Amino acid sequence: MATTYNNLYLDLRTELRRAGDEEATQSARELVCAAAAKTREELVRDGSLYASPEVEKSARELVKRHLAGEPVAYLIGEWEFYGLPLDISPAVLIPRPDTEVLATKLIDAARGAGANLPNARVLLGEYDEEALKICRQNIRRNRLTARVASLKIDAREKPARTLGEFRFLVSNPPYIPSADIDTLDASVREHEPRLALDGGADGLDFYRVICEKWRDALCENGMLFFEVGIGQADQVLRIMRSHGFGDIQIVKDLNNIPRVVYGTRVETI
Repeated sequence: MATTYNNLYLDLRTELRRAGDEEATQSARELVCAAAAKTREELVRDGSLYASPEVEKSARELVKRHLAGEPVAYLIGEWEFYGLPLDISPAVLIPRPDTEVLATKLIDAARGAGANLPNARVLLGEYDEEALKICRQNIRRNRLTARVASLKIDAREKPARTLGEFRFLVSNPPYIPSADIDTLDASVREHEPRLALDGGADGLDFYRVICEKWRDALCENGMLFFEVGIGQADQVLRIMRSHGFGDIQIVKDLNNIPRVVYGTRVETI
């Protein structure tokens, strides 16, 4: 039986809600848009029009896969972060609101330090080749090639001197303790890249090595910003302090969970 785009969306939203999807409204909208090759605005505009049998079949298949555990972002191949559309693949973590807190704090600190953000130069470092490809696609997609460069970089190694000095270093490293990964939700455990999740035995390996090996890549009074996992903020603060960072601050996310730790290089060790 023929159905309109709006009725298809409502039907799928109901199915997702019954299955316990807390983001059923967004999930249904994004999956119908993907199946119909429409933007959100076009879906609203065409809501009273009839969807083709092929579109309906495709949308229901996407919902079926989502209910089996596949994240919506991987099914549709893109996601939004901080107002920017980003290409997404199973090679990269799905952007989350938690990390927008990190981005906001960086921007606030940069403005407070007098940085000229429209003319800022940014280097993005990524270790995994497939993730690096997605990174470069997003630089091009958002027309940032004049200001943003990308390199294959291992954060566990001391940076080459040829990279120069940085005013700000920002990292959202793997921070899940190795033994906890198998306890994560199946949508994360079975679909998101383990390389981007596993932070070692206590989840703190990357914080230690970045503080130790990247500190000297910061200019005088340069700042280091981290996203951290639940219950890790105080430990990361102590790691930073032990490596010569001061004025260390902890920022909570929208759920009142300590999520960002940042500080300033204050002395030579």
